[in-house]
Amino acid sequence: MERRNDTREAVGAPPPPPPAEVTHDRLWARDLRSSARCAGALLALLLLIDGAAGTLTDLRAALWITLAVLLFLVLCPARVAAGQGWLSARGLRGTRRVRTDHLVSVRCLDGVGQRLVLRDSFGSRVEIDPRILVTNPQLWRRLDEDARVSDHRGSLTCGATALHRVAQRIDRETALTVFKVSGLD
Repeated sequence: MERRNDTREAVGAPPPPPPAEVTHDRLWARDLRSSARCAGALLALLLLIDGAAGTLTDLRAALWITLAVLLFLVLCPARVAAGQGWLSARGLRGTRRVRTDHLVSVRCLDGVGQRLVLRDSFGSRVEIDPRILVTNPQLWRRLDEDARVSDHRGSLTCGATALHRVAQRIDRETALTVFKVSGLD
């Protein structure tokens, strides 16, 4: 016997879409621990040298602790995540999110620390280290697919060259890894 509030599956209804897959930087925790170790080693070294010289005071200890904390803040990596149509970087200045399926420009800033700058049509901007994409193929795949959507829509006005350079770098790193694993290096 059927009741009025019983739920029935609709005939011919498509199955619900799978939950959107979110990909995170898998090396973020290791980089965070490395930053903490560097700051801790600097603090221990400064306190040890100052203590051995006999000049360690409370004020100097506070100064060394402040210096170690500043080093940690400088080295602290951003947490990068990507899903269908978006990429976010959570750092010390908060979380920045860009719509990767509405990209307007992609620039590669060269210098001491390379940065990949992504801008979308809504005015959002995210800066990430290209090494994150090299070490995380899932993040690169997600960004590449969405950038192709942006290019197909015509919203990606500049940045194809920067994305091509990152793709070449990822292909080179992948080939080197395959050669190392197979013993052909």
